[in-house]
Amino acid sequence: MENQPKFAVIGGGSWATAIAKMLCENQTEIAWYMRSTAAIEHLQTQKHNPNYLSSVEFDTNQLRLTSNINEAVAFADYVIFAIPSAFLGGELEKLTESLENKIIFSAIKGIVPETSLIVGEHFHIHYKIPYENIGVITGPCHAEEVALERLSYLTIACGDVKKAKTMAKNLSSDYINAKTSDDIIGTEYAAMLKNIYAIAAGIAHGLGYGDNFQSVLMSNGIREMKKFIQKVHKMKRNINNSAYLGDLLVTGYSVFSRNRMFGNMIGKGYTVKSAQMEMSMVAEGYYATKSAYMLNQKYGAKTPIIDAVYSILYEGKEPKKVFKKLTEKLD
Repeated sequence: MENQPKFAVIGGGSWATAIAKMLCENQTEIAWYMRSTAAIEHLQTQKHNPNYLSSVEFDTNQLRLTSNINEAVAFADYVIFAIPSAFLGGELEKLTESLENKIIFSAIKGIVPETSLIVGEHFHIHYKIPYENIGVITGPCHAEEVALERLSYLTIACGDVKKAKTMAKNLSSDYINAKTSDDIIGTEYAAMLKNIYAIAAGIAHGLGYGDNFQSVLMSNGIREMKKFIQKVHKMKRNINNSAYLGDLLVTGYSVFSRNRMFGNMIGKGYTVKSAQMEMSMVAEGYYATKSAYMLNQKYGAKTPIIDAVYSILYEGKEPKKVFKKLTEKLD
């Protein structure tokens, strides 16, 4: 398996499309599951995803497209899940094909709502997948820049370093630099938490705070992230590495960040529901905020930014008043 592994991508969104593009640089054929049969038909005839990253043109001879998740899983040794965390449970319910001998990689930056677990823990606990067969694909990397073939960096974490290296090799190219890590839990929590801080950055921008405050917010954000992750999973890690700090910065500052965009709308006065309806893509940080807040009731890390975002999104507090209080807690 390790010599010539086969890959499947589960998902039809922008990040799934970007991963499919990366894999096609190295694989003669990949399986690609999408729920939408219309999107599949469009890809087969027009060679691009009609809804996401439509500038990316595929050689359809490299794609085994299917609207049946079991066909994609059966084809592959490595299965990459790249769908919003809120929809993962529904997709997994369709599975009749066993995951027992599969290597599962999560490119999902969020919490599974039904279990309040990060995706790796969800597969380990509920599908009995050993941690050596579970991996995480994290940034700092926006799908839109992959489409433009701008130099980007990935962090590939897995309990089995050999499998992490295999995945990294198959995602690497002239414009993708993939590094490996053994911190599967920490990197996945970081990928989830940075979306919350990006929402905070967006709210601040929407309220009219400037770059000076944004830098203080991000500085406090990385320290808050460090405290939270260390409470959840103690191990020696450098929080300033790209998988943590780098991913936080790009998500907090980039014009491509859907979580920052979502926060910006909230800061400008949109309700949560109206902001969600306005956006064509899911802001993972919305779900992550509730999960992180509830989880922290157990661990008790000092998280004023997460608390502030939670109070705005879930308790209906006024962003202007919440952020005025938050500014007094930052340093």
